[in-house]
Amino acid sequence: MSSFADDQTAVESEGFFSKVKRTVTTRHQKFLDDITPFVLPRWIACVLLLLIFMARIVLLQGWYIIAYGLGIYMLNLFIAFLTPKIDPALAELQENADGPSLPMKADTEFKPFIRRLPEFKFWHGITYATVLALFMTFFNAFNIPVFWPVLVVYFITLFVMIMKKQIQHMIRYRYLPFTHGKKRYAGKEDTGKVVAN
Repeated sequence: MSSFADDQTAVESEGFFSKVKRTVTTRHQKFLDDITPFVLPRWIACVLLLLIFMARIVLLQGWYIIAYGLGIYMLNLFIAFLTPKIDPALAELQENADGPSLPMKADTEFKPFIRRLPEFKFWHGITYATVLALFMTFFNAFNIPVFWPVLVVYFITLFVMIMKKQIQHMIRYRYLPFTHGKKRYAGKEDTGKVVAN
């Protein structure tokens, strides 16, 4: 009973800003929990935010360094999304790897692909970063003059090199980070005839 009384007095003694922070954090977490099952609408909203951000960058012709930073961050999240939680390259080196790993031979037990970064955290990271980048475009302090074609060429080069390495890793360790649903096995064809004894 004393634990409850201690909690009650702690809640009563906290300041105004602590109460507001707790309320905002609780409502934000409830909102995230409520929208978790709606995968397609979440991604549509994320793409719309990205389009608004890109339109703002193109129309204002500035904040290219913010766009570059957002692109690099999104590339980092994408690579984490494509990578297995337990890297097979490291699992080969460790004889006693804890946790699931990807099967390397046909006779080994099937273990599902577990991502290093789950889909919801991937979406949340991209959405949060896009909102932050969009917010930063309202301040001239972040409009650092740069020669944007260099940033575009460097980003494309970086993207190609990283994706080439990732695809080679996927081929070498035989995993595909995308699934197309559950396998369906075809049974015997139903002729419709009833056999009577």
